[in-house]
Amino acid sequence: MPARHNIEDERELWDAFAESTKEKAVDGDPVFCWTQYAGHGPGPELLGGPEPALEIGCGTGRALAFLLRSGVKVTGVDLSTVAVRRLAERWGPLGGEFVCAEVLEHLAENTATYDAIYSVFGAAWFTDPEKLLPLVARRLNPGGVFAFSHPPAIPGAYGPQGMYKGGFAGKACYVYRYSYTPRRWAGLLARNGFRDVEAEVLAAPEAGHIGTLVVRAVVAG
Repeated sequence: MPARHNIEDERELWDAFAESTKEKAVDGDPVFCWTQYAGHGPGPELLGGPEPALEIGCGTGRALAFLLRSGVKVTGVDLSTVAVRRLAERWGPLGGEFVCAEVLEHLAENTATYDAIYSVFGAAWFTDPEKLLPLVARRLNPGGVFAFSHPPAIPGAYGPQGMYKGGFAGKACYVYRYSYTPRRWAGLLARNGFRDVEAEVLAAPEAGHIGTLVVRAVVAG
């Protein structure tokens, strides 16, 4: 089990990421795509038309903004103060709510419930699923959807894996990523009260390129 690291150091890492993606956040068109390839793979239909929805690790906010423009009431949670401030200014007028918080703390302390909770290369990849999944299940309405995507695990490299900010010199800011096989994800979700689990690695549009793990499950109820 990874040691708990300094949350402010982690925030520094995500603030740096938010600065590096400023152009996408401010000028990029809203788009909902689960994969890293434009126009490839499923879209927001995996969420089943939720009202309301929660994005954990909302990053650039492009997926959230797409839902807002479609009339969905969406809340976005992110650890980065830079990202949250920028997204609130850009998309708050459409009715979006943006919260700067650590996702486990937010899910544990906030009593709101949702029809869908989702993550696109976001917090579902960077949060211990043993801690995350029971909290997600608690915050979903009966029959609610949890869906997420991120790169698939490298064969043989499963579980928590550390990642430093900006290379291997300087202040030791780091995060953990959690990588599992689709079968392992299905087992984790089933153990935490989810059903109708669909977990697969979607192939890239070009052979030999990195695919995308896409997972969808429904909370029992």
